[in-house]
Amino acid sequence: MNTLRLALCVLVATCLGGLVAAQGVPVTRAAPGLGGALPTLAPIVNQTAAGVVNISTLTRSVESDNPLFNDPFFRRFFGTPERSREAQASGSGVIVDAARGYVLTNHHVIKGATKIVVTLRDRREFTAKLIGTDPATDVALLQIPAERLTAVRVGESDALQVGDYVLAIGNPFGVGQTVTSGIVSALGRAGLNIEGYEDFIQTDASINPGNSGGALINLRGELVGINTAIIGPTGGNVGIGFAVPTNMAMRVMDQLARFGEVKRGGIGIASVGEVTQEIARTHRLPAIEGALIESVISGSPAERAGLRKGDVVVTANGRGVRSAHDLRNVQGLTPIGSPLELGILRQGERRTLRIMVETPARAQGLRAEKITELPGVDLASLPKELNRRGVYVLAVDPASEAQQIGLRDDDLLLGINGNFVNSPQDVRRAIRESGRYVVFNLLRGDNRIDLRARKGSAAGT
Repeated sequence: MNTLRLALCVLVATCLGGLVAAQGVPVTRAAPGLGGALPTLAPIVNQTAAGVVNISTLTRSVESDNPLFNDPFFRRFFGTPERSREAQASGSGVIVDAARGYVLTNHHVIKGATKIVVTLRDRREFTAKLIGTDPATDVALLQIPAERLTAVRVGESDALQVGDYVLAIGNPFGVGQTVTSGIVSALGRAGLNIEGYEDFIQTDASINPGNSGGALINLRGELVGINTAIIGPTGGNVGIGFAVPTNMAMRVMDQLARFGEVKRGGIGIASVGEVTQEIARTHRLPAIEGALIESVISGSPAERAGLRKGDVVVTANGRGVRSAHDLRNVQGLTPIGSPLELGILRQGERRTLRIMVETPARAQGLRAEKITELPGVDLASLPKELNRRGVYVLAVDPASEAQQIGLRDDDLLLGINGNFVNSPQDVRRAIRESGRYVVFNLLRGDNRIDLRARKGSAAGT
């Protein structure tokens, strides 16, 4: 039995050593037993751990023992004092640019924070500046003073394969920096409704609360993902964790660094579906993969470039498209004003289309309308091909009262006072029929917002 156990240990050490050595990382250290050497991942940890940081946040919320305390009008007329309390939370982050002091983390780690403190492995602390955040991908960019920082080298997440070994480094449950290991369990996970744009790396490396924003590292010591979420009925790790791939995170970071947000455009695809076995057979696809174009908006950049209903998109900017989620991700992360090159199949014939990504308004061919009931705002009906409710806010005059109450460019007005609106005329009618106050029910990005205004101010009479 002892001989068999020793043989198995030597086999594991040999396989792991051969795998990692092939990637240029030593994995043995001198130690008694096993011929004087033991397999270890310590060199990879030593190379990367200094670039993974702890993030602690302070958030302030209004304390209320009575639901009426949450009503600003109740407080206004009855003078109930607002009582606030501070809540502290922690997560993780990764230094990706030592020269500029850039730290990547998750949006949900710093959401609503009034103060963000980054603690390095050597225990130095910095108050971080929030450069920008993107709830749709759950990525946020922080900046700390660039003083003797160590960045984690960014790797190519598209090169990952299921079965590759990975390490997760973070601060689970606030216990301090912790390293766990596992493999890549799956790639391209989507449809989980965790975020708006999903292309997750799934791993069985232990990820727990507090690991969010931490690093997923390959055996070359490269960052390949930002740990983001887990599926765990008890709130702890059960071997199903998810990370945002670096190829997505770094493209988001580029826009956050430039604009403080991700400015998403479009090409005018109204709806897209998955490829079925029958569709794959009709288009003579080698595999049941791709994105089926179900509807294209009239007059859009996609229509002008020749994209049609029934086309199957198989590549986007040179990258394979496996699903509708893939196409949505590539389109959503291609900067406005940049070309999107689509490889399509139409009845078995391969074609390449070059389509310019435009602002949402131009991509959808929207036409501005003004109404006297909402001065300073350009509105537009949505194209019928989208089959969606709402009225698009094309532009808001910075000097208007609509701007002051909170309306912004690219908002989607879903309703007025809880009643659906589908055209500028609907908005006009709803405002006229309102009482003393007008409540604008809108969608901004992925967030539902209600704005309340006194009739006759932002909403004209």
